[in-house]
Amino acid sequence: MSILIKDTTREERERIVAESIGNINGACDGCASGLADMYQDYIDGKREIRDINMSFKANYESGEESPVRSTCGFVRG
Repeated sequence: MSILIKDTTREERERIVAESIGNINGACDGCASGLADMYQDYIDGKREIRDINMSFKANYESGEESPVRSTCGFVRG
């Protein structure tokens, strides 16, 4: 089964995201609902899942939000 936007309906994309993330209502720390928001462009048919994942990974690997080394250890940059 293809998960590409051109091959799915909005309802199918909602189901794909919900099944992939799991029970977002049962998350006690609230982070899972942020994941659902991250995939809203896919649900709306604007961006493919792979593009969203690649953007997330690129931001994660860029180190923009990572600790910076100082002379006495790590500090938030």
